Amino acid sequence: MRIDAYTQVTQLYNNTKVKSAAKPTRAGFSDAVQISSFGKDYQVAKKAVASAPDVRAELVDSYKAAVQNGTYDVSDSDLADRLLEKYSSILG
Repeated sequence: MRIDAYTQVTQLYNNTKVKSAAKPTRAGFSDAVQISSFGKDYQVAKKAVASAPDVRAELVDSYKAAVQNGTYDVSDSDLADRLLEKYSSILG
């Protein structure tokens, strides 16, 4: 089938093109962020943890000195109690 009125058909399709919509103006609008008191407390706690050292050197040094001197003593019953607590919490 041959279309003789090709220009009329193309004009029809050219007239139905979607024109871009005008961008709305944002006069008087602004974005705002509000952080809850819990969020603020969480940020403070997170900063405090990040600034704290990973290892408490004074505590490690005292235990290290006690082990090197041979004065560090662990009670057998305390060790057994802690092991049982740990394994019972893992096994549920």
